[in-house]
Amino acid sequence: MNRPDPALIQILGELSSGAVSVEAAADLIAASQRDTSAIANVEGATVDLGRADRCGFGEVIYGEGKSTELIQRIAQAQLDAGQSCLVTRIDPTAAAQVRRNFAFIHHNPLARTLRIGLTSESLKPPKLDAGQPHVAVVTAGSTDHCIAEEAVETLAWMNVPYSRFEDIGVAGPQRLLGVVGEIRRASAVVVIAGMEGALPAAVAGHVASMVIAVPTSSGYGAHFNGLTPLMGMLTSCAANVAVVNIDAGFKGGFLAGIIASGLAAAKTPVTQ
Repeated sequence: MNRPDPALIQILGELSSGAVSVEAAADLIAASQRDTSAIANVEGATVDLGRADRCGFGEVIYGEGKSTELIQRIAQAQLDAGQSCLVTRIDPTAAAQVRRNFAFIHHNPLARTLRIGLTSESLKPPKLDAGQPHVAVVTAGSTDHCIAEEAVETLAWMNVPYSRFEDIGVAGPQRLLGVVGEIRRASAVVVIAGMEGALPAAVAGHVASMVIAVPTSSGYGAHFNGLTPLMGMLTSCAANVAVVNIDAGFKGGFLAGIIASGLAAAKTPVTQ
């Protein structure tokens, strides 16, 4: 005789005790029965369709070095599975070709991203309501704008609300002090900086949330194309700073988005 599924027993126990509603229990049971190892074999790629159920968000398509045909095959497999798509580091020519083949698509040339949705509504930026968990995206200088755009497009794909604070680097400290009250409201902060990379530590000293530091490749010779701010951020005295790779706006946005989405899920009330 087959033994009962322990996860199913737990869900039914929580339903019996009133810890979860009937609707929530149904969702949990459906989730427990999904095939989280699902894949789609397309020419040139093995698409991980189970990642959304395992990790909360689907597979992201890294566009650099991929043909437009391959990008389209991967995206179509995701759409067929009911998943929206994010393509990063895609050049303008490839983006223009891909755009002709999908109904609902948003291209951000500064971010070098494409978002491909199931509906036009899914491409709209998430609405930021008061008190809602969200991410603040902060740039030190205007030259960091394109990396911030990649972070913002990532958050939009994740449906995580965000606020933006631009050009508030440490060369003008009054600029940070003027907005720090607003930044404190965020559940996580992405700070993008080149040059010496000092801004993440300065922001971190003002907030109780995680600061995801993104070093950029903008700067002069001794900046070493981003190595100087990377090393500075890694050796930050501020304990709440975590660092991603040079120019990695996607990674910074994704990590902060996970934090905010997790807090949003924890705050969702359970209806009895």
